[in-house]
Amino acid sequence: MTPEMSDVTRARHGRPVHHWRRDLVELAALFTAVAVADVTANLVGHGPDGPALLGLSAVALVATSGFHTWWTRRHGHAPPTSDTGARPLAEEQQAGPAEDDAAAGATALWRMRTTVKDELGTLAALCTTLARMRIDILSLQTHPLADGTVDEFLVRAPAALDSGAITRAVAHSGGSETWIERADAHDLVDAPTRVLGLATRTALDAAELPLALRQLLGRCTIRSLPAVSPCSGRPEGDAPVEGALEDTVMRLRAPEGGVITVERPYLPFTPTEFARARALVELDARLGPRIPRGQDVLTLPKGTAITVRRADTSDLDAAKEMHERCSARTLGMRYHGPVGDADRYLTHLLSPRFGRTLAVQTPSGRVVGLGHLLWDGDETEVALLVEDEWQRRGIGGELLGRLVAMAVEAGCESVYAVTQASNTGMVAAMRGLGLPLDYQIEEGTLVITARLHTAPAPAAPPHGHAYEQQGARD
Repeated sequence: MTPEMSDVTRARHGRPVHHWRRDLVELAALFTAVAVADVTANLVGHGPDGPALLGLSAVALVATSGFHTWWTRRHGHAPPTSDTGARPLAEEQQAGPAEDDAAAGATALWRMRTTVKDELGTLAALCTTLARMRIDILSLQTHPLADGTVDEFLVRAPAALDSGAITRAVAHSGGSETWIERADAHDLVDAPTRVLGLATRTALDAAELPLALRQLLGRCTIRSLPAVSPCSGRPEGDAPVEGALEDTVMRLRAPEGGVITVERPYLPFTPTEFARARALVELDARLGPRIPRGQDVLTLPKGTAITVRRADTSDLDAAKEMHERCSARTLGMRYHGPVGDADRYLTHLLSPRFGRTLAVQTPSGRVVGLGHLLWDGDETEVALLVEDEWQRRGIGGELLGRLVAMAVEAGCESVYAVTQASNTGMVAAMRGLGLPLDYQIEEGTLVITARLHTAPAPAAPPHGHAYEQQGARD
């Protein structure tokens, strides 16, 4: 530090402020006072005019003291009277992030999408408006269109701002067709990471494709239509190889034929979203049919050992053989139609494209029970079939508990079962879930809906039977 540095600068660095000229004057005054005192003492002790000199010395000391007091007040160590902006270290530490957070108040996360003109400065104007409202932009994605650009934001806004206030501000800055909804911490994951995670889930399990599409595209309805109807045998669904995009509806060619229809009301799909969805479906088609091969060996209350595992179309023959061993009453309660048509549904039910299937297998390898979790648009259906000889042993409850755990894991809000009032086994199994149930009669059949917001976490075995796990559990 140079001697020319100002007092304020040195005070900010915590060093005392000194003036060498003031110190020299004070030192000279001190030596003068000592010399005068010495001369006075000699004169008082050896001269005849001692008393007079002693009086003069007192006057000199008083004058010197007065001069020193005047000099100190004029050039003292007091800090400057003007506020230079410097503050003590302790004060700076106290005025830290805690005060800033308290001043900022509570915040909320929002997902917002708006369309702006494809012109220079439009995005800057929108961002400036959000900044003036103290809205922090956490992430931004752009979706180019033919006549504009769709900007998708994840923002953190003051809790006092509602969606209407934000929408009006965006419209004032040139945004149109604005859509906004509350977000949560899961939305903080960036888009590439989320897409890679969805691709990984799809690669491990073909049944994950509809769920992955729903998480990729937000709130939407997904329907898978087979190429040939299982009931009539006539063509049911078809789509161009490259797919088709029509405003709020996209149609994609399913890997096994047929069509996957994705519909999102009020929010048109962008070409970017269409390309992402098509890439996910193409990945699924290249990987081919696949399901996790883990299985659980369970001991039923009566001591019988069974194996519960995932099933797919490779179990078609075993499922048909189980149909042959089932009574007409059991098949009628399950399929609600002519018994002879039961086999037609199996290819559709066992396909991972339309949901997940669990099979119950005896030690000899015979399939004696099937449980289905079916993606039905934005709803989810559960269905059970247990061979007559193996009924009332807890198999239906075990399958249903596992299917509900899968539905909770997939983020479903509810599941429903279509049965008959006389099917006491299915009604008892639904009641055994311990979930809120709604009952409706539709066209002579009983529809039981279970709301899953109070369902337990899917990590533990659903019903607490003793079991020995073999391989990876789904």
